[in-house]
Amino acid sequence: MNFPGYGGAPGGFGGGPYGGAPGAPGMGGFPGQAQDPLYGYFTAVAGQDGQISAEELQQCLTQSNISGGYKPFNLETCRLMIGMLDRDYSHTMGFNEFKELWSVLNAWKQHFMSIDRDQSGTMDPQEMHQAVVSMGYRLSSQAMNGIIKRYSTHGKVTFDDYVACCIKLRSLTDLFRRRDQAQQGVASFQYDDFIHCTMSV
Repeated sequence: MNFPGYGGAPGGFGGGPYGGAPGAPGMGGFPGQAQDPLYGYFTAVAGQDGQISAEELQQCLTQSNISGGYKPFNLETCRLMIGMLDRDYSHTMGFNEFKELWSVLNAWKQHFMSIDRDQSGTMDPQEMHQAVVSMGYRLSSQAMNGIIKRYSTHGKVTFDDYVACCIKLRSLTDLFRRRDQAQQGVASFQYDDFIHCTMSV
C-alpha cells in the first residue's frame, strides 16, 4: 500500500517525512497537580480511580469552556481524544493525559482561528485544505476531497470536526509510519492487519 507525498513540517506529531499538527503532546509528568487550575475541572468529574471516561471528558471540556464560542465536543470526538493519549489502553484518561490534551486542544484552537480569518466559526474547503497543508501533509486532491466529505456539514468544517480530523490524521500517519521502515511513503499490510489497524484508530 502506497501513500506518497507526506509533508515534512518540523515539530508536529509526525516528524520526518510525515505531516504533523500544532501542539504535539509531550511525555513529561506534571508535578504540583493540586495547585494546577485544570485540576479542579478534572476532579469535578473524575471518579475515585482518578480517571475519566469519554462521557466524563465531554462533561469536563464543556464545563471548562475550552471550545469557547464553538459548539461543545461531541462524544465521538472525546473518544478519539482519549484514544490519542491512551498509552495504557484503559480507554480512560488520567490527569497527566488531560494536561497534555489541554495543551494540544489550545494549539489546535489557535491554529483553527488563524485559518478561519473571516471568523465564521467554520472552515470552508479551501481553508481546510490550507490547514492540512500548514500541518505538513501533502495529500492528493482525491484525499482532500475525502477529508472534506467526511468532516464537513454542507461544505463547512466545525472546530469539533477539525479536532476529530487532526486526531485521525495523526493516528493514521503514526500507524503508517510504523510500517514504513524505510520512511519512503510505502508500507505493506496484510488484509487482516490493515482492517485491525484502521479499526483500532
